[in-house]
Amino acid sequence: METRVERGQAQEDQVTGAIERVTSQAPSSVFLGLAIGSMAASFILKLADRDDWALFVGQWAAPFLIMGNYNKMVKQHGSDGIESGYRAA
Repeated sequence: METRVERGQAQEDQVTGAIERVTSQAPSSVFLGLAIGSMAASFILKLADRDDWALFVGQWAAPFLIMGNYNKMVKQHGSDGIESGYRAA
């Protein structure tokens, strides 16, 4: 059974497209800076003996890096085959 989706067979919804249009304007360094900033803030909170907050803020680094990776992929490949100008054959 073929489950592969070819370009142009699926489209993103309007909400996803709107979010991607806004976030794609941010340079990738923003997401990297947010990740490094959350690690630095976590370290400072740990030094201040605020262990629960340090753990909470420190866990933000991975989502920021994942969002940056997604943002980069959308910039390079587009989020949608139709939006990118490709049509299914």
